Amino acid sequence: MDILFSVFSLVLTLSIIVTIHEFGHFYFARRYGVMVKRFSIGFGNPIFSRTDKKGTEFSIAAIPLGGYVSMLDTRVEDVPEELLPQTFNNKPVWQKMVIVAAGPAANFLLAILVYWFLFVLGVSSVIPVVGELNAESPAYQAGVRSNQELVSVDGNGTNSWQEIYIQLLSRMGETGSLKLELRELDTQTVHLVDIPITKWMSEQDKPAPLKSLGIRPYYPEIPAIIGVVSGDGRAAQAGLESADHVIAIDGVPVEDWQAMVEVVRHQANTPLLFKVNRNDQTITIEVTPANKLLEDGSSIGYLGVGVQAVNWPDSLKRNIQYSVISAWVPAVSKTWQMTRLTFDSFGKMLSGLVSVKNLGGPISIAKMASSNLESGFHAFLGFIAYFSISLGILNLLPIPVLDGGHLFFYTIELITGKPVPEKLQMVAYRVGIILIGALMFTAIYNDLAQL
Repeated sequence: MDILFSVFSLVLTLSIIVTIHEFGHFYFARRYGVMVKRFSIGFGNPIFSRTDKKGTEFSIAAIPLGGYVSMLDTRVEDVPEELLPQTFNNKPVWQKMVIVAAGPAANFLLAILVYWFLFVLGVSSVIPVVGELNAESPAYQAGVRSNQELVSVDGNGTNSWQEIYIQLLSRMGETGSLKLELRELDTQTVHLVDIPITKWMSEQDKPAPLKSLGIRPYYPEIPAIIGVVSGDGRAAQAGLESADHVIAIDGVPVEDWQAMVEVVRHQANTPLLFKVNRNDQTITIEVTPANKLLEDGSSIGYLGVGVQAVNWPDSLKRNIQYSVISAWVPAVSKTWQMTRLTFDSFGKMLSGLVSVKNLGGPISIAKMASSNLESGFHAFLGFIAYFSISLGILNLLPIPVLDGGHLFFYTIELITGKPVPEKLQMVAYRVGIILIGALMFTAIYNDLAQL
């Protein structure tokens, strides 16, 4: 069931983003008088199609992993003389550039619209307050203490842990120092600390910036009350239910959720007696945690349960909301921030500062899409915006067969007044296919390695 949901999430995400991307090409092709033969979402044989009055076939194809807009072009087929003015390759070079660039531009516009919508609705978050710190951690050594609010990273204001995470990720692979600004919750005293970094997280397959610094977010006390029970987990098989309050395990009192987790993770395949409070009655249930293998090769005990939602104190909540007009400013800023982060990550991968193992393929995308879809409407929209930006950037790379490669050729044509020779273009396209193939192979290999 989880696999089917992940596949559905992947198809839904790609369908939305690809449709917007291809509509960008389609809109400006029509605007400049180019005949669009087909607008397809997916590849392969159409499973649904209809043709409009202008002769464009709109179709949904059998393989929902992309899409395309097919335009009339004399380089591809024989075109009657009366239709030559409607061919793509006979349009002025600047019009061809606009048509090609409109696809990635549509992706960035989609991201701006989504972020605008989220900022108008209001984005709820918790104030980023530092929790317990290990005295040996880099953060503690630099002067970070518990119960301080993290106000900014490298001079950039941070209103939530998500914003902090993004700012820290932008420093991945770098050498120097992280400049953090923190504020005491009670006295409002501000502290500035510098944490030295050297090729920071460059070897990590899955960067964990907060963990690397030794910073743990503050959480209110979490009672050991079960919220979600996985249908195929050991907890469900033994009879544990949602809302059960775990009082003790093997006769040892359980103070909170973390204490319960610590017991379970060290007792894989070991029968445990859970004393729980259910509907004001105390019952005892024997549960044997499964053995769950982690990506680093280690294993832990696993029940298949999730914690009940925690009520945060109002003093630690923050709601970020803008008016319909003012929301455009943070929406554009957020899109630019994510665009810069993605470009920066690509550059660091190419230069070796960041491991290429961070490159994810369809399996990773499916996991992220399903996770965000499960997390709710806001989270899924945020993922749509970020993935749309990523697709826009990928298409702008100056690799032949991508939009960026076409723009590169048209730029040369615009400067020289002559198109790049077709033989040279064909060679470049073959190289581009090899590069894209290598990129896809690496991403899929990383996915399979994680599995």
